Amino acid sequence: MNDITATAPLIQTATTNLNPWPLTIATYNIHGAVGCDGRFDPERVANVLREISADIIALQEVPLGGTKTPNVLRILQQATGFMAAEGPACDRPERRYGNAVLTRYPILSMRTIDLSFRSREPRGALDADVDCHGHMLRIVATHLGLRPAERRDQIRRLLQKFDTEEMPVILLGDINEWFVWGRSLRWLVSHFQPVPAPKTFPSWRPMFALDRIWIRPRHRLVHVEVHSTPLSRIASDHLPLIAHIDG
Repeated sequence: MNDITATAPLIQTATTNLNPWPLTIATYNIHGAVGCDGRFDPERVANVLREISADIIALQEVPLGGTKTPNVLRILQQATGFMAAEGPACDRPERRYGNAVLTRYPILSMRTIDLSFRSREPRGALDADVDCHGHMLRIVATHLGLRPAERRDQIRRLLQKFDTEEMPVILLGDINEWFVWGRSLRWLVSHFQPVPAPKTFPSWRPMFALDRIWIRPRHRLVHVEVHSTPLSRIASDHLPLIAHIDG
């Protein structure tokens, strides 16, 4: 697993206040930028990101370009002025698609983790080290599979990557776990400790907490909330999930 230097251009950050805390972290499955009305509209997703006003955003189901698909991440990066890292789960010349991270802070290094399971749809995680004015955060953005056996295998592989005390680790994304007492969630809760899990799916009438944010050490997590507005309820079939963390 090799580090890849982020290629996104740096943006200017304020130098008058170098204390990043509290930070706002978000995860958002953008459904390929296709809303609940069936319309492909990246600018609508960008407007939801403006509403959230987070410092670091993990995205799932992001079109990343190719000969037959647009690069939605580039559109969202331009709209926010943030730096970007991509972690394609599907990486073919005609179609690149997967996870991404947008951040107002520099990305020092990034890695991709292959979580594909047998013949199921390719899955992965984007593992990025973010420098928040000298305070390092490890951001692991992922989108897990639809079947229980698939998720268990993917979580086992993910947890093997988290044995580090060098910096706080934030795991976030679409976990796709429908079962509250499923083994997948029990393993994650055991590793990260319990956190609030508001319902995020489907966006027009949330019934399931598919999107999650965990942080280790747990005491850094201050508050978790769903971003539900008229725009976010139509821009994707998932609502964004937001967490506030402190130093």
